[in-house]
Amino acid sequence: MSRTHQVIYSVSNPDRKYFRIDFGSRSVLNPSIIPHPELLDTWIITAQLHKDPSARTASVWFAELVCNAAFSDDNAVLSCLEPPLQLPIPATFGDSSKCLGDLSYFSLSVGPHDARVFYGPDIPYTIYGSNSFFTCFGQWISDFRILVDWGLDTINEHEFRQPHELQRPLPWNAIEKNWFLFWDDLGQMFLHHEIAPARVFSKLELDGSVGPNLALMTAASDQECLKRFLPDTGKIHQATNSLAVTLCARSDQFCQPDATNTFVLFIIQQKTLHGLHPVYEPYVVLTRRSMPFEIYAVSSKPIWIFGRSIRAEKLDEDSPTGLLEENSEMLYMTSISWKSHGQKDHGFIDDTLFLAFGREDSDAGGIDVTARDLLAELGMCAGF
Repeated sequence: MSRTHQVIYSVSNPDRKYFRIDFGSRSVLNPSIIPHPELLDTWIITAQLHKDPSARTASVWFAELVCNAAFSDDNAVLSCLEPPLQLPIPATFGDSSKCLGDLSYFSLSVGPHDARVFYGPDIPYTIYGSNSFFTCFGQWISDFRILVDWGLDTINEHEFRQPHELQRPLPWNAIEKNWFLFWDDLGQMFLHHEIAPARVFSKLELDGSVGPNLALMTAASDQECLKRFLPDTGKIHQATNSLAVTLCARSDQFCQPDATNTFVLFIIQQKTLHGLHPVYEPYVVLTRRSMPFEIYAVSSKPIWIFGRSIRAEKLDEDSPTGLLEENSEMLYMTSISWKSHGQKDHGFIDDTLFLAFGREDSDAGGIDVTARDLLAELGMCAGF
């Protein structure tokens, strides 16, 4: 395995495997984890409600669930302390004329899709998919604190107290998904729209509008670096939100974050199909935090989460034998966060991260790993 993948292990689970994320009687996918703002050893977990596709009643209604959660004594499960609640994200109603042909059913959708919850430098946000005014299905943002009991905090209008639809440089895709925010070293907010077939990112304004595509300056070198480390097969997708990481240790008294050692960190994944069963291979990407925000490094091998099954766990219903397909368990990354309470979007190489992911389109899991271990096998973009 180590020849083809970089294996990462849990730092807290005795068997070093990933942990399950448990919402009680509810099935979920696409989880996020952030530290609770006040309660120690407690995290806020969110995920999309999973509806059994075999249910007789057709539905176009979608919902995100949320709860406070804690680990089991053996650290094998992160589970809700009380029954989960629905995040009160309002449904949006866009321009149905932009959902044409096979996409017409998107115009019937009610509620948020595939939300990511994450910290910025100061406050938490959520970005989610919903009906769009600009295209068929777009991306929206909200201050997360208005959606949960966050305690006493001042929530200002300029912090997306009202949900806003996010925009992008032209052209639009009919279905937009998995955009993420990042901040430069001056605290300015940017929006990353696409990583492939070419990077697209822009400066974000507080009304959701954006400036021009800023990726053109480094397009050639960025794509050359990605092609060097990612196989030329399958489709590449953005997967997670971003964090800021300083590549020296918090425990080192001489470590001071600056433009030379602090980077934007996010995860992309490559999707391939094995029959009808998709497999996602995640890669870490680091970019600079100042213009032109070039890609600095990429995982030299895909990340393998210890505990991931070699064989998929669900039955191949189209197989005449009903046997499991001969490929690995489908895990797909959705969010990253720092594990420690009080940490927001910035951490150091010796800090611990959560990676949260969906499992086989019907379950959720996560793993805690140090940034040092996650970044251990980076391939550098410079010098080739």
